[in-house]
This record gives sequence, structure tokens and C-alpha cells, in this order.
Amino acid sequence: MAKISISIKDGEIKKDENIVIGIDLGTTNSLVAYVDNEKAIAVKGDDGKNTLVPSVVHFAEDGSVIVGEQARAMIELAPERTVYSVKRLLGKSYHDIEKFQDNLGYRIINQDEDSLVKIEVDGKYHSPISLSADILKYLKARIEKQLGQE
Repeated sequence: MAKISISIKDGEIKKDENIVIGIDLGTTNSLVAYVDNEKAIAVKGDDGKNTLVPSVVHFAEDGSVIVGEQARAMIELAPERTVYSVKRLLGKSYHDIEKFQDNLGYRIINQDEDSLVKIEVDGKYHSPISLSADILKYLKARIEKQLGQE
């Protein structure tokens, strides 16, 4: 496998031992890809089929965090523990989205109408940033498994 990297400083492509990856953190779905012989290869899941990962986070009763297809399956079973459309909440205050609260299965809290949104699950508060980080961690683990390295 040919490995390339792009210098952030000057934008030049350099062949070396670094692997170039790209992440699309989407509102509905996310994916991760790497460059091989100057071609982007989207990483498929364990099923060998789907490259798209639903941008959904579920908080299981045992405290574990589930991301992707398994989390999406929980939207109907445990909507109060399953967060979707996280990207739409980034940078929003409670006041910005309070009129949409009834359309969401999960609970957005109102600590201060001007402060940024937080989602409450089991008395714990999660920001859209931390929820996005959970999705990114999942994507990171997915590509590390595919490539067999960090």
C-alpha cells in the first residue's frame, strides 16, 4: 500500500510512512476513508457492506456508549437514551431549539436559555461536542481495525 501525507504548512503531498485519512462527520451519517495509491477508500463495517455509520449515540442502561447501526436501532425502543441529529445542535442555545423539543425523543435541558444546549440522560449532561466526539472515537476505532494500526 502506498502511503502519502499532506503537509498542513505548505499543502504539499509527501510520500512517507504516514497514512492520510478523512472523516465526514455528518448530521445523518458519517464515514471514514483512507488514501491508497491516490484513491480514497471508504472503510466498510464488520458486515463488509456499509461504509456509512448512522450519526446516532445511545447510552445503554449499563453505562456503555453505543454508536452507529446498533444505536439507530434503539431510537424506537429507548428514545430518551438515544441521541440523533447531534450536528444540528452544535452551537445552539436552549432558546434556539426549545420549540422543537417536543419532536425529539431525548431531553434537552434548560439551565440557562442563553447557554449552549445539553442533553440529559440518567442525570448526566452531554454536550453536542462530546456526543460528536463519541461518533469520532467510533470512526477512529473502525479505521484502526481496518488498517491494523493507530
